[in-house]
Amino acid sequence: MNTEASCTFKVTGWDEKPYQEFEGGAKLTRAKVSQAYQGAINGEGLVEFLMSYTTSSTASFVGMELVKGTVAGKSGSFVIQHVGTYDSGGARSTWFIVPGSGIGELAGITGKGSYIANSESVPVSFSYELPNNA
Repeated sequence: MNTEASCTFKVTGWDEKPYQEFEGGAKLTRAKVSQAYQGAINGEGLVEFLMSYTTSSTASFVGMELVKGTVAGKSGSFVIQHVGTYDSGGARSTWFIVPGSGIGELAGITGKGSYIANSESVPVSFSYELPNNA
């Protein structure tokens, strides 16, 4: 049974570097980002984003995030795969938990979610399922 949940995250570190730059502000970058989660997910995330900027202020991105912490009082870790865009309205991501990536009490977790990051504390909506979740 899927459980609907919410949490927030704050970015605690951002290290972005271009690896290819083009005329007009377009570029390809890599970013290593750390995040602190509170709420239904409580813990820390470390994301590696690849981003394609079409101008200096718009981008598309993909990312893989290792989340360590608790969900529903169960501790462990899992990996989130992100796909999103960035513009003047903020960063928008839809994501899912990579099947089979859960470790510890979070082994077997599945789920998906989304966020719009346009403030310091970013609200996240998601649904998840844990094996034998009552």
